[in-house]
Amino acid sequence: MLRGSVRRYGRTSPKTFALVLLGGILTSACGNGAPLKSTTSASSTETQSSGVIKGSGPVDVLYAGSLVGAVTKVIGPAFDRATGFTLEGLPGGASALANEIKDRIEVADVFISASPKVDATLEGSANGNWVNWYLYLAKAPLLIGYNPNSTFATQLKKRPWYQVMAERGFLLGRTDPKLDPKGVLTIKLVEEEAAKLHDPGLVTQILGSTENPAQVFPEETLVSRLEAGQLDAGFFYSNEAALAKIPTISTGIDLGATFTVALVKGAPHMRGAESFIKYLYSKEGQSLLKKVGLTLVAPKLSGSIDLVPPLLRPIIK
Repeated sequence: MLRGSVRRYGRTSPKTFALVLLGGILTSACGNGAPLKSTTSASSTETQSSGVIKGSGPVDVLYAGSLVGAVTKVIGPAFDRATGFTLEGLPGGASALANEIKDRIEVADVFISASPKVDATLEGSANGNWVNWYLYLAKAPLLIGYNPNSTFATQLKKRPWYQVMAERGFLLGRTDPKLDPKGVLTIKLVEEEAAKLHDPGLVTQILGSTENPAQVFPEETLVSRLEAGQLDAGFFYSNEAALAKIPTISTGIDLGATFTVALVKGAPHMRGAESFIKYLYSKEGQSLLKKVGLTLVAPKLSGSIDLVPPLLRPIIK
């Protein structure tokens, strides 16, 4: 597929695409390669009524894979219609995407992370100053989502989740802690439950090892694998489960994602980047974030307001 031939909200890397094909899953992402380099329209305007910045051209957004459904099905198409820009998105583990920015593998205008800790890896001269400021966007608790057709579904509804997951033959899906904040939270959640039960062996019973290849998958494919019946259950943020209509179980442990949005240094499509960030905090954008199952938070700024483009400062005020 030629880049730019169709509008795309989720690109897939060659490695991930191969994994998806081997798994027999068709994801909503397509295409690969470096971001399209075209010039954002210089005639961009800001409407006074809605505050939406209009124009044309692509906006390259790297975003946490847990938002793939939200971006591809809801936010991306709505943003395009409202502004005239074209969102070009690449989902993935937030930590992995941050590394790709630092290593100049991917060129981005905007970065949406699932944890402020990941933003910190892009801040400061030692990290290339790729991110100088970011805004808090939304939150979502970490839950267990299960396949209602699984042979373990009834047990998950009646018995403690940790007992069922320790059963022989249980197929659990989670993300790589080296690549994704959710993978880190998943391990922390199981460890906290083991500590509550005074059963340190529970961690090994459920997870096997930190990087158990039988359980660890790319974040952007986890929902599809569950829906395809390849997993009995997995760890998901509430927004993923809500959008895909996946039944969930609360673990009783308060862990979850804190989504942030940042402008990336050297953004090639600056006006489009400003438009996208402003759209997320517009009345329509905030409504869509709630629609896809996210809990809105105040747009608190991390960093100096002097570094924020003038068009975006009203968001903070």
